Amino acid sequence: MRRAVLATTGISALIVTLLALKPHQPPALAAVPPRSPLASSSPHTPGSTPSGKPSGTGTYTGDPIDTQYGTVQVAATLTHGRLTAVRVLRAPDQNGRDQQIASYALPRLTQEAIGAQSAHIDAISGASYTSQGYIQSLQSALDQAHA
Repeated sequence: MRRAVLATTGISALIVTLLALKPHQPPALAAVPPRSPLASSSPHTPGSTPSGKPSGTGTYTGDPIDTQYGTVQVAATLTHGRLTAVRVLRAPDQNGRDQQIASYALPRLTQEAIGAQSAHIDAISGASYTSQGYIQSLQSALDQAHA
């Protein structure tokens, strides 16, 4: 009986100690504004505003990016230098799981990119490869818009 009490007490103390070590709230992250890939180092180039953003309207097709699960390619639409739409041209779709991941990740990535006005966005959890392909293709489209 004494061994059972000692074992229970020891286990309880171990659990309390482990719970005390686990942070109960995630640490606050410093907010860093995203850097726009459209910013220019030159003060003013023809066809752009003084801020360096392209002043025109157009749709620019990004490079196709091969990922472990398939190719990702997007087209970015800019209106007066602002990112207004991103259309997914190619995404991994070899099986049902690829299609499921693309169906929830790609709309979120598009929403984030338009909100950030850049390709400097976070990857979607569970869709790391698709997210990285999307971000790289979007960056190449934005680079074309700037050129």
